[in-house]
Amino acid sequence: MKKLWLIASIFPMFGCSHFDEETNTKTSIAPAQTVEETNQPVEEKYNLNDLQRQIIQVQPSETESKSVLLTAKESAMLDVALIKQNPELRYGCEVTSLAMMLQYAGVNTNKLELYRIIKKDPDPLVRSKGDIIRWGNPQDGFVGDMTGKTAGYAAFEKPMLDLINQKLPGRAVNLTNQPFEQLLRHVSNGYPVVVWTTGDYRLPDRLEGWYHGKEYIKTPLDLHVVVLVGYDANYVYVNDPLSGRKQVKVSKNQFISTWKAMQSRAVSYN
Repeated sequence: MKKLWLIASIFPMFGCSHFDEETNTKTSIAPAQTVEETNQPVEEKYNLNDLQRQIIQVQPSETESKSVLLTAKESAMLDVALIKQNPELRYGCEVTSLAMMLQYAGVNTNKLELYRIIKKDPDPLVRSKGDIIRWGNPQDGFVGDMTGKTAGYAAFEKPMLDLINQKLPGRAVNLTNQPFEQLLRHVSNGYPVVVWTTGDYRLPDRLEGWYHGKEYIKTPLDLHVVVLVGYDANYVYVNDPLSGRKQVKVSKNQFISTWKAMQSRAVSYN
């Protein structure tokens, strides 16, 4: 595992959900308003079983939402109000992005309420000589301290889906591991999507790992969460709670490659 002090001294902190307890200083860097493609898409290889599973998955089921069955428009843009995560929630890009989405859906909530009620993983951080040895599981709840007073990391899609269902009972939609076209269809049908990416929208290059019980969790440190609010032929547009910018223009190919590298995580509602 990488030494945390070495990571902090060599690599700038781009996203919101980084472990940076050694310095405990604001290290975010606002991405440019337009982010062009700088990385080639990750080449994916499939065997026969993978292809058979893909063929099975494209058959629409009776329980699929209408957004899955409709064809996306050539372009779309949703006017989702921007909310900034700082200064209260240094590592709170997940709940801040969710607050933007839920407010657009007409829910009376805010980032601080969501911060209070989102499920937390209480497992403490255990380090040895600068290495993370043990910590929480982001699928169980938010790991660490979202305010940044002590070390904080992230939450993945499961705690977020639970939170959506608390505010919009039975309406949470898990778009994780779905084709990116389905995310675009969802936006095309009027629903913003919360998406896991990186702070500069480029491929992650800083992995860290630790044990949670007997499970070993390996995950990028440069993790960030934004709201997908629009797209056209070549770009996607996101509300970024860290940079505090609305409808940031990002190369579509680059964004998709990074999204896939971040385990294709996305959530919304219908």
